[in-house]
Amino acid sequence: MSETPRVPGAQSPRRSFSWKREVAIGLGFYAVYLLVRDIALAGDGEQRAARNAERVVELERQLGIHVEPALQRSVLRRRRLVEGLNLAYATLNVGLTVGWLVHLFRRRHPEYHRFRRAVLLAGLGAQPVFLLFPVAPPRKLDHLVDTIAEFSGVDLDSGLVSRLYHPLAALPSIHVTIAVVTAEGIGETSELRAVRVAAPLYPPLVSAVVLLTANHYVVDAVSGWALGRLALRGACELER
Repeated sequence: MSETPRVPGAQSPRRSFSWKREVAIGLGFYAVYLLVRDIALAGDGEQRAARNAERVVELERQLGIHVEPALQRSVLRRRRLVEGLNLAYATLNVGLTVGWLVHLFRRRHPEYHRFRRAVLLAGLGAQPVFLLFPVAPPRKLDHLVDTIAEFSGVDLDSGLVSRLYHPLAALPSIHVTIAVVTAEGIGETSELRAVRVAAPLYPPLVSAVVLLTANHYVVDAVSGWALGRLALRGACELER
């Protein structure tokens, strides 16, 4: 995996490592995320998101990339596979990203702050889009299946779980965005060659998961990848 461009001859400045600060940053970001969620859901937010979803589908059809239904049909008869995809969607991305950052933090790795900053930039960079152009996920459409509800029995749109995330934040795919940042970071910082070699496969894997479970569109995955690359570039510029 190619490294994010750095200043020639520059070294990472010495950084302090504080659990309290990191927890405060994480909670602060989550507060912003939930605030954007509440604003987007207010009034006719769900209706706007449904209309925007139709626009996304129409764009994909015009571009010949509305492949989500065909992809999903290829796996729906394999129940265990679908249940595994559901589990991966719910846990893998967040768990791997947080676990990797915690690992770097505990090692006092000199690149920790740069990649944590990239994760934050990725998340914050998506919020204006979530606010101004909310998009309902494809699992809300009649021609696609909500695999998490149908196969795993979990309704993401009711109860406590619905209060913990933004249900109208399909575009861009934060799952793919964070996967891009995580893969780049693991590719640079892992001490295991096999892990570094496998790291570039992580974003395509996450893209497949979000498409097959009907939680994101192809356009979401592509824009999520672009946002991830921009976040890495921005973190590098701030490091300078």
